[in-house]
Amino acid sequence: MGRRLLIIQPSYYRSRTDRSVFRLRRRPVVPLTLPYLAALTPPDWEVTLQDEQLDTLNFDRPADLVALTSWTLNSRRAYDIADGFRRRGVPVVLGGPHTFFHAEEAKPHVDAVALGEGETLWPQILADAARGRLQRRYEGRPLPSLAGLPVPRYDLLDLRRYGPFRTYTVVSSRGCPFRCDFCSERFLLGEEYRCRPVPEVIAEIQQSGARNLLFGDSNFGGKRSHAMALMEALIPLRVRWSALWSSYLCNDTEFLDLAQRSGLLHVNLGFESVDPETLARMNKRFNKVSRYGEMLANLRRRGLSYSLNFIFGCDGEPAGAVSTTLAFLEQHKVPVAYFNILTPVKGTPLFDRLQGQGRILDEQEIDRWPGQLCYIQPPSGTPQELEQRVRAMYRDFYSLRSMLIRLPWPTTKAHLASWVINLSQRRMARTMASANNFDGY
Repeated sequence: MGRRLLIIQPSYYRSRTDRSVFRLRRRPVVPLTLPYLAALTPPDWEVTLQDEQLDTLNFDRPADLVALTSWTLNSRRAYDIADGFRRRGVPVVLGGPHTFFHAEEAKPHVDAVALGEGETLWPQILADAARGRLQRRYEGRPLPSLAGLPVPRYDLLDLRRYGPFRTYTVVSSRGCPFRCDFCSERFLLGEEYRCRPVPEVIAEIQQSGARNLLFGDSNFGGKRSHAMALMEALIPLRVRWSALWSSYLCNDTEFLDLAQRSGLLHVNLGFESVDPETLARMNKRFNKVSRYGEMLANLRRRGLSYSLNFIFGCDGEPAGAVSTTLAFLEQHKVPVAYFNILTPVKGTPLFDRLQGQGRILDEQEIDRWPGQLCYIQPPSGTPQELEQRVRAMYRDFYSLRSMLIRLPWPTTKAHLASWVINLSQRRMARTMASANNFDGY
């Protein structure tokens, strides 16, 4: 028998006051990190995958090494899991976006922390673990090329737990060509925007048998020629796919026509604000408010489902930002929108600036808990008032009155998708208190 490796994707605690672990009976999206890390593992390791949102952990399961992946949201849970296994004498390694910025915080809970892309780190970590000589810290550089990445080991997951219409996450690029003030993607994924060879992306999709895809790229259209080639190659597969891309692509009729033909179901767009000056302060000048209406009309004309992201609490934000945004959304019959509170992620220019101004209220708690919580002193009012405004926006936007004004009757898959999202967000908006939970809907 080979050495036993247990790879865990932790869940998270429901709130600061409710330390029960968030669980689901079924998840619609198949996780990528677990099967991908398994694909990087040599065959002399016996690999078990556990998605804690679906599975209760057994700390007495025999294992020679436990690997955890962590975002800040599930970092508290990841630490508790690590502590539980280490008390039983099992070494633990922790990686993921949270560890990249909080390695020193994580070290007391684990035997090793991994920073950077796993392809360059994982073989060395496993070799050291086999010899019983794990280093305390592993740090890798971004891959110069994304060619030759392995196909995720979906055979190690019980795919029935992800439903009959499960969606597979596929990554066709890493990084982002832009430098938004609040975003940490370029630190996590490297300064260079890198694309995978289109034939390899298609081969992965075919091998998985996926019919529904979510491109997990930070910016699907970051390199237009690559995205165009990929969409062309998707047409024969007859899949339905979703992605995030920059808003200016919604004025590119050739790009949109090809996206429609290739099976685009839903696109998420970071509009962030309907105020040009606020966008300039975010370093998102490429978002053109004057063309927002045209962009949305282009999507609507093609019957494409879409969602918009907005951020509130920025310096210089107009006093009527909430009412102006809601009026814009109803005027343009926007099917889905998400309202976020400005959050200073460690490593970003926004974090450094607000920290220098003494406006970060609880640095250690940023992004630890689900929901739209305020961790800064806003330019006006209190953090609690900003949270209340955002919660009120959710209730107003996902009210039955607003839904009937904005949404077309569900006569197509795209329209049906919009109704399903609205109804789930409506449930969330009606039950949220100080925190909300997007994962459970």
